[in-house]
Amino acid sequence: MINYINSTEDLQEKRQKYIPRGVSNGNLNIVKYAKGATITDLDDKEWIDFAGAIGTLNVGHSHSKVTEAVKEQVDKFLHPGFNVMMYEGYILLAEKLCEITPGDFDKQALLLNSGAEAVENAIKIARKFTGRQAVVSFERGFHGRTNLTMGMTSKVKPYKFGFGPFAPEIYQAPYPYVYRKPDALSEEEYIDDMIAKFQEFFVAAVAPETVACIVMEPVQGEGGFVIPPRKFVEFVRAFCTEHGIIFVADEIQTGFGRTGKMFAMEHFDVIPDLVTVSKSLAAGLPLSGVVGRSEVMNMASPGELGGTYAGNPVACAAALAVIDIIEEENLLQYSEEIGERIEFKLAELRDKYEFAGEIRRLGSMVAVEIVENSATKLPNKQKASEIVQYANANGLLLLSAGLNSNIIRFLCPLVITDEELERGLSILEQAFAI
Repeated sequence: MINYINSTEDLQEKRQKYIPRGVSNGNLNIVKYAKGATITDLDDKEWIDFAGAIGTLNVGHSHSKVTEAVKEQVDKFLHPGFNVMMYEGYILLAEKLCEITPGDFDKQALLLNSGAEAVENAIKIARKFTGRQAVVSFERGFHGRTNLTMGMTSKVKPYKFGFGPFAPEIYQAPYPYVYRKPDALSEEEYIDDMIAKFQEFFVAAVAPETVACIVMEPVQGEGGFVIPPRKFVEFVRAFCTEHGIIFVADEIQTGFGRTGKMFAMEHFDVIPDLVTVSKSLAAGLPLSGVVGRSEVMNMASPGELGGTYAGNPVACAAALAVIDIIEEENLLQYSEEIGERIEFKLAELRDKYEFAGEIRRLGSMVAVEIVENSATKLPNKQKASEIVQYANANGLLLLSAGLNSNIIRFLCPLVITDEELERGLSILEQAFAI
């Protein structure tokens, strides 16, 4: 156990001295311990967690089944390196991921460390299989902070500014945003127009026969929890099939029950060729993976995939426990119930406050746009910042998102209790009232 000999103020000063400012902190307090959806700081103040380490803690902080699995594994061995000598956890987790991801075809799974690493390896695999180079992501997408994934990411500040040049052969296609459609178009007309623009993109920007893969978030995370119309997702899948393009579902933030299903693509009845997973996979331990069609995954030769720490056995033990918890504790259903309750509270707040715009939800992946008013829908970054700052100063960990940072997003653990949820929503109500 860590022996806390420094005060909050001492540690804050050391953070400023020894850690670069490029590492951001939404809350400047220091964690002492955490359980479920509550964090206690060094000063014994409690914080309700609506951030979940940016969607990493679907089974909550320090779930007993996870900590027991981790402790048991630690007592056996920490990391022989799967490339040096194999171990059971990696193999069993690969088997489990192949079972639970969409699609009834033969699959294989590659384990890695971070979400960005998973995306990069999915691209490597797609390029190896197709013999093509180009990669297509989408406007407003977020896929990581490495050079390649920065090129795939839309938001310039803070993610890309001053860090170029980026990897070549990366293209960003249009992605529908129904809330911001032209008023003159009906929703159906807008979707058809976006499909037409998607097709035009492959005439104006990149030829489909040169594209190795299209990487799509089934719900855009950092982009603002933008949910695409089913018809658009189905068209992208069909387009990939027609042109021999690998369809990659980036389920890093949406996976493992966040949207009320194990994976968000299940809402669209669309089967990807490859799926990238991370975040809530291992309850906070660094672990990611690429899962997909065996004929695609198996194209690379020995030594072309992997990494020193890839598929660490302690993280694998945590991940196997996470999947059991989601299944045994019925967290998919509870995800939907949590989302409904958050949506209901946001609807109440929207009735009271003109700056509360569209509410978007898939399961417990919930967001509300903060705007100038419902007529103009102009992004209101200042108000969103005030809400988040008030929450983080008054016992609620809360995050914003979106290209304009005007969207409040909710990623609370799926094991949150009624009491924790109500406390958090009460603080949120106070934040809206400032």
